[in-house]
Amino acid sequence: MTDTPKRTPLYDLHVELGGKMVDFAGWEMPVQYPMGIMGEHKHCREKAALFDVSHMGQVILKGDSIGEKLESICPQAYATLKEGKARYGFFTNEDGGIMDDLIVSNAGDHFFVVVNASMRHQDIPHMAANLDGVEVIEIFDRALVAVQGPKAEDVVGELCPAARDLTFMETTVADINGVECRISRLGYTGEDGYEISIPEDQADAVARAFLAHDDCEPAGLGARDSLRLEAGLCLYGNDIDQSTSPIEASLSWAIQKRRKEEGGFPGADRIQRELVEGAAKKLVGIKPEGRAPARQHVEIQCAEGNTIGEITSGSFGPTVGGPVAMGYVAKGHGEVGEKVNLIIRGKAQPAEIVALPFVQQNYKR
Repeated sequence: MTDTPKRTPLYDLHVELGGKMVDFAGWEMPVQYPMGIMGEHKHCREKAALFDVSHMGQVILKGDSIGEKLESICPQAYATLKEGKARYGFFTNEDGGIMDDLIVSNAGDHFFVVVNASMRHQDIPHMAANLDGVEVIEIFDRALVAVQGPKAEDVVGELCPAARDLTFMETTVADINGVECRISRLGYTGEDGYEISIPEDQADAVARAFLAHDDCEPAGLGARDSLRLEAGLCLYGNDIDQSTSPIEASLSWAIQKRRKEEGGFPGADRIQRELVEGAAKKLVGIKPEGRAPARQHVEIQCAEGNTIGEITSGSFGPTVGGPVAMGYVAKGHGEVGEKVNLIIRGKAQPAEIVALPFVQQNYKR
């Protein structure tokens, strides 16, 4: 077995556009283009950016009662997910930790699931082992791109009028430039936009058609990370992992009322207990003073100098105009406005706990 990173169907396009390629979760992906991370970030917030997310795992589930069966491994209400709708969710383990987060769509005669690139080796066998009577088919012949930003509807809608009719977390199949694609109105930047699953042999042509629009520029992993952080969105492996519960991660909103009450999913005992009693720690937004970003694993101390947690994601927020971070603080801390210190290179840097997200989310409801 070789450790050579895999290439997405858009690899040649990235190179042609001057993308700086890096190994990410076993894939050669563009971290940035000549515009630079800051420029790509701002372009996405102001106009539209195209991201290649073909490294994500795309899975089709076929069979009877798929939604009900998914509820045995996820705390979400998938049995009642209507056709044409998508829902954010996660697999939980027996200890109530998050195994991975995912997007599940009801595509009518099947369910369509997108999982994280780094966890596909875990998630697909997990579904196959636990969804009795459901065929779990990982798709390898389709690219996945995201067009994100306030102009995304114009970029996609000019080529595909049906895209304009979708609202946030809706999905459909429609033609783009004569190519049948699955178009879902969602994304990972806090902006309006789409994720589009495209047959791999047509992906280059469709991506070029989007980029031909005056308002659309390519963006890489660097901007994707700063955009999602400003939007207060968790990154698996940084902000959530096998030990983190959804309640600690401030994701209780993603567990529907019926599921909170009835349980019946892995780790339900812990999650239901934390819903009532609160969790031992919680994820919060943190705004460092000054200009120095606080990176992952930076220690968080309370005003009295005791360690109360650590940073899980941190960088410069171009829209905010300064450093932004997320991290966990112990129970009894985490009120908005609380002053804390971040221990950066041995020095205490003042910071404040703030409400998430750092920027307003602009989804089309």
